[in-house]
Amino acid sequence: MAARTEAIARRPAVKRQAWKDLGAHYKEIQEVHLRQIFADDPKRGTRLTEEALGLYLDYSKNRITDETLKLLIKLAEESRLRERIDAMFRGEKINLTEKRAVLHTALRAPREASIIVDGENVVPKVHAVLDRMADFANRLRNGEWKGHTGKRIRNVINIGIGGSDLGPVMAYEALKYYTDRSMTFRFVSNVDGTDFASTAPTSRRPFKTSIHRKHSSSSLRKPSPRWRR
Repeated sequence: MAARTEAIARRPAVKRQAWKDLGAHYKEIQEVHLRQIFADDPKRGTRLTEEALGLYLDYSKNRITDETLKLLIKLAEESRLRERIDAMFRGEKINLTEKRAVLHTALRAPREASIIVDGENVVPKVHAVLDRMADFANRLRNGEWKGHTGKRIRNVINIGIGGSDLGPVMAYEALKYYTDRSMTFRFVSNVDGTDFASTAPTSRRPFKTSIHRKHSSSSLRKPSPRWRR
């Protein structure tokens, strides 16, 4: 039985029975109007919701039924999703491409937590880096960290691709109201030098500008922007 379960989990998702069942289910409900779904299930507006940590999710306005949820859970079970989540929290090397652990959990773990990777608790090192980042950000904002001319940094440019761009942009947009309005923040995500030239024009006073190159992984190689060549 265990061997059969392992074989199912190793199959590509599209080859699993749950995926095929979801495909058949989609064909059954793809033309059903949302008004009809609500008429058949009037309480879905309160039942198909979740709330946690100050966030409220209402997924009742999607073409989803109890059968949809049942089939999605079946697919998760066939894929052994719970086991894979547990492996991530244990620090196992589930990133098969880079043969390394996926340590998003360590970035969010409290100082007293323990996540063992290759026999070492990585949480203290993670918090050491987070402390350095916070110290640098504070010194940049309060004017203690200055440019080579001794003048205060007023412009910050983030260089990143993919999540290394989207993450900082989303964080900035979410917290923009609370930023120091005397500072300017820009984001570059295109390897074409034109993007950098338009984002950081000479009028921005380069001696008051701090440029940061963001990596999502310490060992991940990213293309070198042409303006660096």
